[in-house]
Amino acid sequence: MKLDKKDIVKALEKITVPGEGQNMVESGALKNVMVFGDEVVVDITIANPSLQARKKTEVEILKIIHSEVYEKAKITVKIKVDAPAKPKVNEIKGKAIPGIKNIIAVASGKGGVGKSTITANIAVTLAKMGFKVGLLDADIYGPSMPTMFDVVREKPLAVKVDGKSKMKPVESYGVKILSIGFFTEPNQAVIWRGPMAAKALNQMIFDAHWGELDFMLLDLPPGTGDIHLSIMQSLPITGAVVVSTPQEVALADARKGVAMFQQESINVPVLGIVENMAYFTPAELPDNKYYIFGKEGAKHLAEDLNVPFLGEIPLVQSVREAGDIGRPAAMQTATVVEQVFEELTKNVVREVVGRNENLPPTEAIKITTMAGCSAVKKK
Repeated sequence: MKLDKKDIVKALEKITVPGEGQNMVESGALKNVMVFGDEVVVDITIANPSLQARKKTEVEILKIIHSEVYEKAKITVKIKVDAPAKPKVNEIKGKAIPGIKNIIAVASGKGGVGKSTITANIAVTLAKMGFKVGLLDADIYGPSMPTMFDVVREKPLAVKVDGKSKMKPVESYGVKILSIGFFTEPNQAVIWRGPMAAKALNQMIFDAHWGELDFMLLDLPPGTGDIHLSIMQSLPITGAVVVSTPQEVALADARKGVAMFQQESINVPVLGIVENMAYFTPAELPDNKYYIFGKEGAKHLAEDLNVPFLGEIPLVQSVREAGDIGRPAAMQTATVVEQVFEELTKNVVREVVGRNENLPPTEAIKITTMAGCSAVKKK
């Protein structure tokens, strides 16, 4: 069959590029179509740098040409990312920590969705993959990492670095950890105002000897508040991961969490959304899935917000038990839980690589107070 370039262009008019309001022909995303017998080469330029956007665009092009023009066409899609000349994410002007390559904030709109569990398991999985990993428990009022890593009774030691005294993070399962929980009694409540909490965080960030790290994970408190702004003021965050369950009340808050990072004055790239407690499979019925909190709510939210969906974690009793005894569930070899956390972590790493290839480093933000209200500005 002889293919006609006009038919192909007409078919491509039915596809909208992610993040664009027009179809790919009207928006100018389609740069060229070349036809050689039954072979078709499509050149596309998109502004969205995410791997998910590229893959989605490629798949839609293949589908529409096969269904509308010729089902046996041999199609090559060449996608070029053309980010804005002056992207909103600018060069680092904050306090970067020497030796730390990537800083990933893990956040949730509300408490109880398993954010700390997800953070701990991503951390140990990265370490199992051979990366050098640090974890800062930034949940000042509800630190849980000492329990999850079985280091409740440990205390950071003091070490001399270039003549200065620094805290040496506690290490467990190949992960370097600092938490306010190391400096308080288990039954002691942390009742601090924002400035005191921010000061404690800064000490754990900058007065610690983290050494060389491929990834530092920040376990943020739930919500969108003062601690989050303090962290983003102190550090240039590579990207953020937002955790939610599938239920509507959690999704509404997760949406706010994504919006916080995407605010023009903050502009921390959102690496994606994780759906925790996605479904329950009883041991006696291994082929059954029960969607207790709703089905694919976080996945649909990611599609709606045009951010990557990083994966779903099932509701498994062993995940809770592993966290309680201080051995993250991803440490269990040859299990379904290990597999899902490996897949999740690979997706996070993939998005970090894509983000670093297509965007310049994130800018730390400057926070001021005016007329009793917080104002956020770029440095």
